Amino acid sequence: MNKRKTLGLIACALLAPGLAAAQTAAWPSKSVRILVGSSPGGGTDAMARAVADRLGPLLKVPVVVENKPGASNTLAADATAKSTDGHTMVMGVSTAHAIAPYLIKLAYDNARDLVPVAFVGSVPNVLVVNNDLGVKDVRELVALAKRKPDQINFASSGAGSTQHIAGELFREAAGVSIVHIPYKGSGPALVDLMGGQVQISFDTMTSVLPHIKSGKVKALAVTSARRNPQLPNVPTMAEAGVPGVEMGAWYGIYMPASTPKPVQQRVHDEVNKVLAMPETRNRLDAIGADITPITQAEFIAFHEKENTRYAELIKRRGIRGD
Repeated sequence: MNKRKTLGLIACALLAPGLAAAQTAAWPSKSVRILVGSSPGGGTDAMARAVADRLGPLLKVPVVVENKPGASNTLAADATAKSTDGHTMVMGVSTAHAIAPYLIKLAYDNARDLVPVAFVGSVPNVLVVNNDLGVKDVRELVALAKRKPDQINFASSGAGSTQHIAGELFREAAGVSIVHIPYKGSGPALVDLMGGQVQISFDTMTSVLPHIKSGKVKALAVTSARRNPQLPNVPTMAEAGVPGVEMGAWYGIYMPASTPKPVQQRVHDEVNKVLAMPETRNRLDAIGADITPITQAEFIAFHEKENTRYAELIKRRGIRGD
């Protein structure tokens, strides 16, 4: 290697930290968008707004939540993957980033075009029923479904959502034939559940908890290994007599893979500051969320592990998108 080239490499190495710091200092230069792949009122939307409300003051720019519902939460992920303004991110959810890639054809590469940046938290799903269905527990629901095959509809926030997969697992584990009705988000699905157009749902706790507490729907079981503190009197599916139906949703900030590493680190750090704020924790605890801060490297590893788990589950169970 000649002397000039050696000196050039040394100079680049010396300048790199300064360039990285400059990139971080210059960002953000305008308002930041957090895209959400579901309708207002859903679990992903609630997570995004809890983060956005406190993130803006830390970044010193407006942070705007923008809903782009549809296609199993992937429309927002697609728009983020293709964004070039450097100020767009998505509140990712397991539906879009670990399930949909194995059920529907995406217009972007889930493994290549987006990068996991900041893990936010997770929530279990809850089996809820319309109040007029006339069942008081899971055993009665199973008995009713067996008496009336294909006459009970279960709502989801879209094909390939955790609600959809939980319903498919329940259908298999309980030996019942129920009909899947996909919606564009939890909000409209819950409206029809409360109105009686559909009879049951395996919605995320974030979305359905207020309606359970107000008595608008009845909770029969949580689809987690343990009971949730927000619903201490509601049994797990295993306790209710139908083991093998464990399902939850997890959430995190994703950014385009082209985002400079210093900017990714800045977003990771600031989001974790938001999650450490007592008011944010209280807000998320109130909707049944489990907040467990992890590093970006741990989030990336978790993302890859979840993709493997769902790919195997979907293939093993023969689950299909609509």
